Amino acid sequence: MPAITVEFTGLSKSIAGTTKTSMNFPEGATYQDVIRHLGKVYPQLVGVLIAADGETFLSSNMFIIDGDYANPAMVMTEPVKDGEHLHLMSVITGG
Repeated sequence: MPAITVEFTGLSKSIAGTTKTSMNFPEGATYQDVIRHLGKVYPQLVGVLIAADGETFLSSNMFIIDGDYANPAMVMTEPVKDGEHLHLMSVITGG
């Protein structure tokens, strides 16, 4: 049973009202399952960082795995791994 930690940064930290949360998932759970769970536990994230369907992130939001910015979770259907530390980041771009 994978145990993971999600760290909230920037906007997600302000909205969630906490810096991190730990959770357990059944074997085979995916990053999309994590997003669904976050949307249920922190419904205020839906419509701001999580799409209204509760299934995906809105653009420019992502999980960074274990603090490695070169290693974001890009395929939400991949399984989470036990002990992973996911940073929920919002990427701000502009011109």
